[in-house]
Amino acid sequence: MKRLKVISLLMDYPQQAIWQHQQELTQACEQLPQLKLFIDELCALPQLEAEARWVAQFERGRATSLLLFEHVHGESRDRGQAMVDLLSCYEQAGLVLSERELPDYLPLYLEYLSVQPEKDARQGIDDIAPILALITARLRHQNSQYAALFAELLAWIDYQADSEQLNKQVHQEGDDRSPAALDAVWQEEQVRFLSESGGCDSAQQQHQRRFARQPAVQYLNLTSGGQ
Repeated sequence: MKRLKVISLLMDYPQQAIWQHQQELTQACEQLPQLKLFIDELCALPQLEAEARWVAQFERGRATSLLLFEHVHGESRDRGQAMVDLLSCYEQAGLVLSERELPDYLPLYLEYLSVQPEKDARQGIDDIAPILALITARLRHQNSQYAALFAELLAWIDYQADSEQLNKQVHQEGDDRSPAALDAVWQEEQVRFLSESGGCDSAQQQHQRRFARQPAVQYLNLTSGGQ
Protein backbone atom coordinates (compact mmCIF):
# COMPACT_ATOMS: atom_id res chain seq x y z
CA MET A 1 0.00 0.00 0.00
CA LYS A 2 1.41 3.32 -1.10
CA ARG A 3 0.23 5.12 2.03
CA LEU A 4 2.29 2.97 4.37
CA LYS A 5 5.32 2.90 2.06
CA VAL A 6 5.37 6.68 1.88
CA ILE A 7 4.90 7.16 5.63
CA SER A 8 7.65 4.62 6.30
CA LEU A 9 10.05 6.54 4.08
CA LEU A 10 9.13 9.94 5.52
CA MET A 11 9.37 8.72 9.11
CA ASP A 12 12.80 7.20 8.62
CA TYR A 13 16.09 9.08 8.75
CA PRO A 14 15.90 11.62 5.88
CA GLN A 15 17.40 10.10 2.76
CA GLN A 16 18.47 11.82 -0.43
CA ALA A 17 15.83 9.84 -2.33
CA ILE A 18 13.12 12.02 -0.77
CA TRP A 19 14.53 15.14 -2.40
CA GLN A 20 15.29 13.34 -5.65
CA HIS A 21 11.76 11.93 -5.93
CA GLN A 22 9.78 14.75 -4.36
CA GLN A 23 7.42 15.05 -7.32
CA GLU A 24 6.75 11.31 -7.36
CA LEU A 25 6.04 11.30 -3.64
CA THR A 26 3.77 14.31 -3.91
CA GLN A 27 1.78 12.67 -6.69
CA ALA A 28 1.42 9.50 -4.61
CA CYS A 29 -0.10 11.64 -1.82
CA GLU A 30 -2.51 13.57 -4.03
CA GLN A 31 -5.46 12.37 -1.92
CA LEU A 32 -3.56 12.75 1.35
CA PRO A 33 -3.12 16.50 1.90
CA GLN A 34 -1.37 16.23 5.27
CA LEU A 35 1.32 13.98 3.85
CA LYS A 36 1.67 16.20 0.81
CA LEU A 37 2.19 19.21 3.07
CA PHE A 38 4.76 17.30 5.13
CA ILE A 39 6.72 16.43 1.98
CA ASP A 40 6.71 20.04 0.81
CA GLU A 41 7.89 21.31 4.20
CA LEU A 42 10.57 18.63 4.51
CA CYS A 43 11.96 19.18 1.02
CA ALA A 44 12.08 22.93 1.63
CA LEU A 45 14.87 22.20 4.13
CA PRO A 46 18.47 21.41 3.23
CA GLN A 47 19.03 17.70 3.75
CA LEU A 48 21.61 18.23 6.49
CA GLU A 49 19.17 20.40 8.44
CA ALA A 50 16.43 17.79 8.03
CA GLU A 51 18.80 15.10 9.28
CA ALA A 52 19.74 17.13 12.35
CA ARG A 53 16.07 17.77 13.11
CA TRP A 54 15.27 14.06 12.84
CA VAL A 55 18.11 13.10 15.18
CA ALA A 56 17.03 15.71 17.73
CA GLN A 57 13.46 14.45 17.56
CA PHE A 58 13.83 10.68 17.59
CA GLU A 59 17.33 9.82 18.83
CA ARG A 60 17.39 11.95 21.97
CA GLY A 61 15.31 10.42 24.72
CA ARG A 62 12.66 7.72 24.87
CA ALA A 63 9.40 9.68 24.70
CA THR A 64 9.25 9.76 20.90
CA SER A 65 11.46 6.77 20.19
CA LEU A 66 10.70 4.95 16.93
CA LEU A 67 11.51 1.65 18.64
CA LEU A 68 8.05 0.33 19.47
CA PHE A 69 9.00 -2.02 22.28
CA GLU A 70 10.81 0.81 24.03
CA HIS A 71 7.33 2.07 24.93
CA VAL A 72 6.11 -1.35 26.09
CA HIS A 73 8.99 -3.44 27.39
CA GLY A 74 11.76 -0.88 27.82
CA GLU A 75 14.99 -2.85 28.26
CA SER A 76 13.32 -5.84 29.95
CA ARG A 77 13.99 -9.39 28.85
CA ASP A 78 10.43 -9.59 27.48
CA ARG A 79 11.59 -7.29 24.72
CA GLY A 80 13.97 -9.95 23.42
CA GLN A 81 11.21 -12.51 22.89
CA ALA A 82 8.95 -9.89 21.32
CA MET A 83 11.79 -9.07 18.91
CA VAL A 84 12.15 -12.73 17.96
CA ASP A 85 8.41 -13.08 17.32
CA LEU A 86 8.31 -9.97 15.14
CA LEU A 87 11.42 -11.05 13.24
CA SER A 88 9.70 -14.35 12.48
CA CYS A 89 6.78 -12.45 10.92
CA TYR A 90 9.20 -10.48 8.75
CA GLU A 91 10.95 -13.62 7.57
CA GLN A 92 7.64 -15.23 6.62
CA ALA A 93 6.86 -12.14 4.54
CA GLY A 94 10.25 -12.34 2.82
CA LEU A 95 11.56 -9.18 4.47
CA VAL A 96 15.28 -9.46 5.17
CA LEU A 97 16.80 -7.20 7.84
CA SER A 98 20.34 -5.93 7.83
CA GLU A 99 22.44 -6.54 10.92
CA ARG A 100 21.93 -2.90 11.92
CA GLU A 101 18.13 -3.00 11.90
CA LEU A 102 15.96 -3.75 14.93
CA PRO A 103 12.61 -5.48 14.23
CA ASP A 104 10.60 -3.02 16.34
CA TYR A 105 11.82 0.03 14.40
CA LEU A 106 8.53 1.67 13.36
CA PRO A 107 9.43 2.58 9.74
CA LEU A 108 10.51 -1.03 9.22
CA TYR A 109 7.26 -2.30 10.75
CA LEU A 110 5.30 -0.05 8.37
CA GLU A 111 7.29 -1.38 5.43
CA TYR A 112 6.30 -4.88 6.51
CA LEU A 113 2.63 -3.94 6.80
CA SER A 114 2.70 -2.30 3.37
CA VAL A 115 3.05 -5.72 1.72
CA GLN A 116 0.32 -7.36 3.80
CA PRO A 117 -3.37 -7.61 2.83
CA GLU A 118 -5.17 -4.40 3.77
CA LYS A 119 -7.18 -6.08 6.53
CA ASP A 120 -4.01 -7.39 8.16
CA ALA A 121 -2.24 -4.07 7.70
CA ARG A 122 -5.04 -2.19 9.42
CA GLN A 123 -4.98 -4.70 12.27
CA GLY A 124 -1.22 -4.23 12.53
CA ILE A 125 -1.70 -0.49 12.98
CA ASP A 126 -4.54 -1.05 15.43
CA ASP A 127 -2.28 -3.28 17.54
CA ILE A 128 0.09 -0.36 18.16
CA ALA A 129 -2.52 2.43 18.09
CA PRO A 130 -2.19 3.36 21.80
CA ILE A 131 1.57 3.82 21.32
CA LEU A 132 1.03 5.87 18.17
CA ALA A 133 -1.56 8.04 19.92
CA LEU A 134 0.78 8.81 22.82
CA ILE A 135 3.69 9.63 20.52
CA THR A 136 1.38 11.84 18.45
CA ALA A 137 0.39 13.79 21.55
CA ARG A 138 4.02 14.20 22.57
CA LEU A 139 5.02 15.38 19.09
CA ARG A 140 2.18 17.88 18.99
CA HIS A 141 3.20 19.17 22.40
CA GLN A 142 6.66 19.76 20.94
CA ASN A 143 5.17 21.40 17.81
CA SER A 144 6.82 18.75 15.67
CA GLN A 145 5.76 18.37 12.04
CA TYR A 146 6.28 14.63 12.42
CA ALA A 147 3.02 14.45 14.35
CA ALA A 148 1.22 14.53 10.99
CA LEU A 149 2.67 11.15 10.01
CA PHE A 150 1.46 9.44 13.19
CA ALA A 151 -1.92 11.15 12.98
CA GLU A 152 -2.32 9.87 9.42
CA LEU A 153 -1.81 6.29 10.57
CA LEU A 154 -4.43 6.68 13.29
CA ALA A 155 -6.88 8.34 10.90
CA TRP A 156 -6.48 5.46 8.46
CA ILE A 157 -7.93 3.02 11.00
CA ASP A 158 -10.39 5.55 12.47
CA TYR A 159 -8.78 5.30 15.89
CA GLN A 160 -10.35 7.59 18.47
CA ALA A 161 -7.86 8.45 21.17
CA ASP A 162 -8.72 10.02 24.52
CA SER A 163 -7.15 13.36 23.66
CA GLU A 164 -7.91 14.94 27.02
CA GLN A 165 -6.23 12.14 28.97
CA LEU A 166 -3.25 12.03 26.61
CA ASN A 167 -2.71 15.78 26.78
CA LYS A 168 -2.90 15.64 30.57
CA GLN A 169 -0.28 12.89 30.66
CA VAL A 170 2.03 14.70 28.24
CA HIS A 171 1.83 17.97 30.17
CA GLN A 172 2.83 16.12 33.35
CA GLU A 173 5.87 14.55 31.70
CA GLY A 174 9.27 16.16 31.76
CA ASP A 175 11.45 16.71 28.71
CA ASP A 176 13.49 13.52 28.42
CA ARG A 177 15.64 15.09 25.69
CA SER A 178 17.32 17.46 28.12
CA PRO A 179 21.03 16.86 28.91
CA ALA A 180 20.15 15.93 32.49
CA ALA A 181 17.59 13.36 31.36
CA LEU A 182 19.96 11.85 28.81
CA ASP A 183 22.69 11.60 31.45
CA ALA A 184 20.24 9.81 33.75
CA VAL A 185 19.47 7.24 31.04
CA TRP A 186 23.17 6.71 30.43
CA GLN A 187 23.85 6.20 34.14
CA GLU A 188 20.89 3.82 34.43
CA GLU A 189 22.24 1.66 31.62
CA GLN A 190 25.73 1.63 33.13
CA VAL A 191 24.30 0.35 36.42
CA ARG A 192 22.25 -2.30 34.60
CA PHE A 193 25.29 -3.52 32.70
CA LEU A 194 27.42 -3.79 35.82
CA SER A 195 24.70 -5.73 37.65
CA GLU A 196 24.13 -8.28 34.87
CA SER A 197 26.41 -11.05 33.67
CA GLY A 198 27.03 -12.31 30.12
CA GLY A 199 24.75 -12.48 27.10
CA CYS A 200 23.65 -8.84 27.19
CA ASP A 201 24.79 -5.77 25.29
CA SER A 202 27.16 -3.44 27.08
CA ALA A 203 25.81 -0.11 28.29
CA GLN A 204 27.82 1.64 25.60
CA GLN A 205 26.31 -0.56 22.87
CA GLN A 206 22.80 0.07 24.18
CA HIS A 207 23.44 3.80 24.26
CA GLN A 208 24.82 3.81 20.73
CA ARG A 209 21.93 1.70 19.48
CA ARG A 210 19.35 4.07 20.90
CA PHE A 211 20.97 7.43 20.23
CA ALA A 212 23.14 6.90 17.16
CA ARG A 213 21.39 4.42 14.90
CA GLN A 214 22.92 4.26 11.43
CA PRO A 215 20.00 4.04 8.99
CA ALA A 216 19.97 1.52 6.18
CA VAL A 217 19.16 2.99 2.78
CA GLN A 218 15.85 1.76 1.43
CA TYR A 219 14.57 1.70 -2.15
CA LEU A 220 11.29 3.46 -2.73
CA ASN A 221 8.90 1.62 -5.05
CA LEU A 222 5.50 3.22 -5.52
CA THR A 223 4.50 1.34 -8.64
CA SER A 224 2.21 -1.14 -6.89
CA GLY A 225 -0.46 -1.12 -4.25
CA GLY A 226 -3.32 1.19 -3.44
CA GLN A 227 -3.74 4.15 -1.14
